[in-house]
Amino acid sequence: MTSHEHTVVVDRPLATVYDQWTQFESYPRFMDDVESVRQIDDTTTHWRVSVGGVSREYDATITEQHPGEVIAWQSVTGPEQGGRVSFASLDPDHTRVTLRMDLEPHGVAERVGDALGIVSSAVSSSLEKFKEFIEERGTAEGGWHGTVEEGDGITSVDLTDSTLRADETVDTADRPVARMEDEGGSLDPRHDGPGAPGGLR
Repeated sequence: MTSHEHTVVVDRPLATVYDQWTQFESYPRFMDDVESVRQIDDTTTHWRVSVGGVSREYDATITEQHPGEVIAWQSVTGPEQGGRVSFASLDPDHTRVTLRMDLEPHGVAERVGDALGIVSSAVSSSLEKFKEFIEERGTAEGGWHGTVEEGDGITSVDLTDSTLRADETVDTADRPVARMEDEGGSLDPRHDGPGAPGGLR
């Protein structure tokens, strides 16, 4: 397994930068070698990538997600591949983003590409493209503020998040959001907006 890590400073607030990173299906727009990402459910994505000119597909699970801090994922089928992106606010208008990609090269082409620094270059290029992407947009396409702990799935969701799902729990009340309707509330936690990958976020 090899790891490649790079950091960039984005001229946008942390909330904007983090929210954009939760939109997994937008990754091909700025991540080199990522052909597509499809959101299957809240913690599962299907990736199609090209490493050293070799196409590969795999399902990945979100192993850790803390709003405004970190998103990590790991393949559960196919080749070993994963990543972790962390965020740190430098001031109200600047955010440091650190991206680490991990992969197990398979075959001669992938091993040569990794040895020549092609993968490392792709990680660096992806961060620079993301910086350009979000700085030009100015705002995120959507956002999801759920917390995912490894082995525990979704443990909490920010009440201010408009993309709450009925089967998630709210950390301030520790009860299913769906129960709010039973108790006289009118909150509709479902969201199928165009900015939500797979209609789930």
